[in-house]
Amino acid sequence: MKKGLFLFALMIISSSLWAQTIVKGKVVDAITNEELPDVEVSVEETTLSLKTNAKGEFIFDRFDLPLGEQVISFVKEGYISKRFPVIINENATLDLETISLKVDVNEENLQIGVISLSASELDEDESSASNLSGLLQASRDTYLNAAAFDFSATFFRPRGFDNENGKVLINGIEMNKQFDGRPQWSSWGGLNDVQRNQIFTMGLEANEYTFGGVAGTTNMIMRASQYRKGGRVSYAASNRSYQGRVMASYSSGLLNNGWSYTFLASRRFGEEGFKDGTLYDANSFFAAVEKQINPNHSLNLTAFFTPNRRGKATAITQEVKDLKGIEYNPLWGNQDGEIRNSRVKEIEEPVVMLNHFWDISDKSRLNTNVAFQTGKIANSRIDNGGTRIVESSDGQISYVGGSNNPTPEYYQNLPSYHLRFPNPEAKDYQAAYLAREAFVNDGQLNWNRLYEANAIARAKGGNSIYIIQNDRQDDTQFTANTIFTSDVNQNITLNASLNYRGLLSENYAEVKDLLGGTGYLDVDFFAEEPQNIETSGINDLAQSDVNNPNRIAREGDRYKYNYDIRANVATAFAQAQFKYKRVDGYIAGNVSNTTYQRDGKYKNGYFLDNSFGKSEKLDFTNFGAKAGATYKVSGRHLVSANTGYYTTAPSIRNSFSNARQNNNVVTGLESEKITSADLSYIYRTPKVKARLTGFYTGFQDGTDIGFYFTQDLSGFGIDEGDAFVQEVVTGIDRRNMGAEFGIEAQVTPTIKLKAAGSYGQYVYTNNPDLYLTSDDFNPAMPNVNEKGEVRFGDGKTNLKDYHVAGGPEKAFQVGFEYRDPDYWWIGVTANYFDDAYIDISSLNRSANFDLDYDGLPRNDYDPAKAKQLLAQENFGDYTLVNIVGGKSWKINQYFVGFFATINNVFDTEYKTGGFEQSRNSNFTNLAEDKGRENGPIFGNRYFFGYGTTYYLNLYLRF
Repeated sequence: MKKGLFLFALMIISSSLWAQTIVKGKVVDAITNEELPDVEVSVEETTLSLKTNAKGEFIFDRFDLPLGEQVISFVKEGYISKRFPVIINENATLDLETISLKVDVNEENLQIGVISLSASELDEDESSASNLSGLLQASRDTYLNAAAFDFSATFFRPRGFDNENGKVLINGIEMNKQFDGRPQWSSWGGLNDVQRNQIFTMGLEANEYTFGGVAGTTNMIMRASQYRKGGRVSYAASNRSYQGRVMASYSSGLLNNGWSYTFLASRRFGEEGFKDGTLYDANSFFAAVEKQINPNHSLNLTAFFTPNRRGKATAITQEVKDLKGIEYNPLWGNQDGEIRNSRVKEIEEPVVMLNHFWDISDKSRLNTNVAFQTGKIANSRIDNGGTRIVESSDGQISYVGGSNNPTPEYYQNLPSYHLRFPNPEAKDYQAAYLAREAFVNDGQLNWNRLYEANAIARAKGGNSIYIIQNDRQDDTQFTANTIFTSDVNQNITLNASLNYRGLLSENYAEVKDLLGGTGYLDVDFFAEEPQNIETSGINDLAQSDVNNPNRIAREGDRYKYNYDIRANVATAFAQAQFKYKRVDGYIAGNVSNTTYQRDGKYKNGYFLDNSFGKSEKLDFTNFGAKAGATYKVSGRHLVSANTGYYTTAPSIRNSFSNARQNNNVVTGLESEKITSADLSYIYRTPKVKARLTGFYTGFQDGTDIGFYFTQDLSGFGIDEGDAFVQEVVTGIDRRNMGAEFGIEAQVTPTIKLKAAGSYGQYVYTNNPDLYLTSDDFNPAMPNVNEKGEVRFGDGKTNLKDYHVAGGPEKAFQVGFEYRDPDYWWIGVTANYFDDAYIDISSLNRSANFDLDYDGLPRNDYDPAKAKQLLAQENFGDYTLVNIVGGKSWKINQYFVGFFATINNVFDTEYKTGGFEQSRNSNFTNLAEDKGRENGPIFGNRYFFGYGTTYYLNLYLRF
């Protein structure tokens, strides 16, 4: 009897210990019945939340599930959210079986518009703002949507970060270029329909693929089985970057035999965009095929090729803008009745990826990827230094030829040049008037004059004076990585990855077009300048390649410079994620090794000893650590914090001071150190969602290299202080701090109000080191060291407390959306911007500014006047109003619709960026130039924003 009672009591105790309340189910697409991964499933009014797995399944198996009547919500971007009332009983299993979600056609319209408009911004050539973190991701964060959709037109950068501070992945493979650390968006442009499935990690938050960067991480999942079954055909028209776009795509979904496939083809085209003469010619092709070998193994092959050509525009001075307007672009001219741009960027970089997905068990997964990318990036420009060889009777060699700068907005072609002196005379006004009339009435590149000059030279037995040069970068890269994920238990998940990237980058100048000539003499005409002849023989000095002197280059030949860069990067990453009732958190670390080596193919005449052959091998070992946590005060109130410290190797671009001519490594080169922290308060209810975040990031030991012509270098003991220089700035420290917020309220079932904004301060926090190099320098000159470097005074540039250029530091938005149940919608936003600053000249803030040619202080130097001259320009405030809208119809299983937007409705004029010129780099000449009554000759150059623009997208989905 006692034994029986004991066993009965033991059974009661065991059941109380081990009986468990469970809620589970599966989420599918209402039309295709396909499983939906990454659906957020939450028990409302609690802190309990999780996401469905790859099979659309979810399970709550926790002891702390609330009992009684509850509401479970199902949320996924692009679908209509569903709230499901349930009754949860103690120690019981509630199987919701299959929950179906319907496609939100209105949300789909918005996504189409966001992606398409963002593509326009991404295609801006070499814009440091081209990668807005999370730009293409499907995010319900109000602030990020504002930054992507409305703020991007101003080159706004979230938290002031450059795009090299973030990571872009495709199928888990990093796509950032090793040359400058930035993603080359055009290498996968025009693939909008297959870029919808994305995972975005903001800042340094936990990411299962990679350690990431402070600007966030975006992983585009371009895997055949992950696309919803069906097709889409669309046509878009715009007056921004391109005039038209056609696109067609189809996905099979997962077939019964385990195969799935997706393909896409698109074309974007336009004779010019908003800026005059900016042609657009782009084709895009995509294919992915996947085989589910068995329930545990899948193999996916993805390939895409997006060849594109785009005509460039350039920054212009205020004088040029006043004469020609914000649409003016001096880089093009008419040739035989057609627009021809002298600076065209061509990209042809096909990518092939092979991905293996292995479900080792219910709790562990391994994803292994390999990728191969090759092709070219070519940037064309006019080379106008063509010459011919002349040998005197005594055997002396000289080079005869050369030409004037053909650019129509060259400073000598503008009215200000003729009125540059005090008290202009009548003849000066007449010359200025004629220059103005010629520029206003034409002001474009004269292609006929270039051909005529070459024809005259050819008739005399000479070479081309003008040619079109391509600056080529031919990259071949192999990438391999493996990503491991394991759910240790219901609370802990481990992530780890190993990654390797190997790059061979061929860099050279190519003769693209001889413009009617027969050849181009590959020598440096400027080698005949007096200071060069005094120190070296002209025969060797002028040669681009002493091993092949006086080469006559033909179309398609390499000339001027030719070198390879080999780079290897190996990275290891590990992370632990924790999920508990009140606290979610993570801790992660990584370590990497980066090596670079230059291999010169030409023996340059200026650098006979250090241009041909291999440079020293650069080696950087870097590491990082980060951690973060979210505390769930309640189901509605959350507090989140993230912090991290990591180092990153300098890019290839910033490692060699003049890679086109020699093997010199930047003096004082170090890895950059980045410290970051942010703190957020998050509020969420079924009707209101809000986030307020404060952030801080410190950068140390950054490096930057610039290339320009200056005419005011001091300390050489000669009056000719002009040279084309490489400006090397090292040890740069910066601080980015501020706050951002986003709030939206669904005030009625059809009306949503929203507001978002960012208030930041992005400044330099020290006076970094500055030195110049140039082929015009040699150790025989005063103040030139044995490395050919020139420093001024204490070798510093006084940048402390100046603002880092890169879009407005203040951006605010208010707006509303109306979404009708009959599938049409409209939205209006007003966007206010302020505190965007010009990119300052570092040389002007060095000791060169106040030193005379003899290296002594200038007699006329006035500190008060200097402070005024060196004040950083603030572009001022402005407001842009945007309108968006769309309509969709469902006809049986087909969706037909359109999306339209008008940006900058009131045609507001504003500056998106600009830079100070360093041509006048001393106090005397800068004061004279800025003080001219009729305007400066070498004024600041600006990028102006678009006026009123439109975008229209028509589509059929089936």
